[in-house]
Amino acid sequence: QVQMVESGGGLVQAGDSLRLSCAASGRTFSIYVMGWFRQAPGKEREFVAAISWNGANTYAAEFVKGRFTISRDNAKNTVDLQMNSLKPEDTAVYYCAGGGYSGSGYRTPSEYAYWGQGTQVTVSS
Repeated sequence: QVQMVESGGGLVQAGDSLRLSCAASGRTFSIYVMGWFRQAPGKEREFVAAISWNGANTYAAEFVKGRFTISRDNAKNTVDLQMNSLKPEDTAVYYCAGGGYSGSGYRTPSEYAYWGQGTQVTVSS
């Protein structure tokens, strides 16, 4: 099994930055891709960004390009999400996820087998 624990959420103002971190433990050798999803109240969980095991491939939702950056440290089994220029619409619970190789775009929750408990990000206007 794999356990994933997020940290770094909080309350910030519009335009501020926040860095989320996720630490994976357990059978981490089974993880090919690590990603971030978010879910706002009353909405479906949506893809934010993902990164392959060696960092060679990254994937990002259109709405975060130019603002969010995903990075990975395999030595520490961590994946970070640097979020800049935050907007009120970025308010959501952010989830870290890990999955095996699928050969697709890694943009759907079903491609991920392991999930963290989520961390709240609130952006005030």
